[in-house]
Amino acid sequence: MSLDNISSNYQKTINDLPQNVQLVAVSKTHPIEHIQHVYNLGQRIFGENKVQELAEKYPQLPKDIQWHLIGHLQTNKVKYIAEFIDTIQSVDSEKLLEEIDRQAAKFQRKIKVLLQVKIAEEETKFGLEIHEAKEIFQDDLNGKYPNIEITGLMGMATFTDDKNQVTKEFTLLKQIFDKLSLLKKLDTLSMGMSGDYKEAIACGANSVRIGSAIFGSRQYGV
Repeated sequence: MSLDNISSNYQKTINDLPQNVQLVAVSKTHPIEHIQHVYNLGQRIFGENKVQELAEKYPQLPKDIQWHLIGHLQTNKVKYIAEFIDTIQSVDSEKLLEEIDRQAAKFQRKIKVLLQVKIAEEETKFGLEIHEAKEIFQDDLNGKYPNIEITGLMGMATFTDDKNQVTKEFTLLKQIFDKLSLLKKLDTLSMGMSGDYKEAIACGANSVRIGSAIFGSRQYGV
């Protein structure tokens, strides 16, 4: 995709989003040149799926980028991003949270995380069961994870043309978000991607993860 097309896609996306909604530009599989171009247009928050790709891109791009890891994260990979990652959106187990806390301590920093809650009916989707998310949240309130900050929740709807089902799943996550926010104010409800972000925003999302609508289809043949 040409840089001109990326520019117009980015502008259209920005114009579509309410002012209170954060855009995470999902740059997975896309080259440095394209990411730098969107950065030059004013974007500062980018999302990557894979640790190896993120670790390769990080040194080549401006240091004021806020990197979000949005893909499934294995515990043994946390150490490669702990020094610079802004937010890990895909925390889907207590074991992973413990490792993030441990690695963050090594760099004397707090890492922001979102708890990924399983709201989709598809078996392939990762995520915490609702009761697990509530238990982890309570543990955090009790001081179990001093080097992380749970700033919100993330969820992915079922990949389907049934808008009612997508809306139902997003609405469920918004309800969980509101309940947990009564215990401790949460900032970020990350729902919605290129194909369903408008439904997500209608259901209360204030952060969306948009890749192909900006950058076009995946590069690298990945």
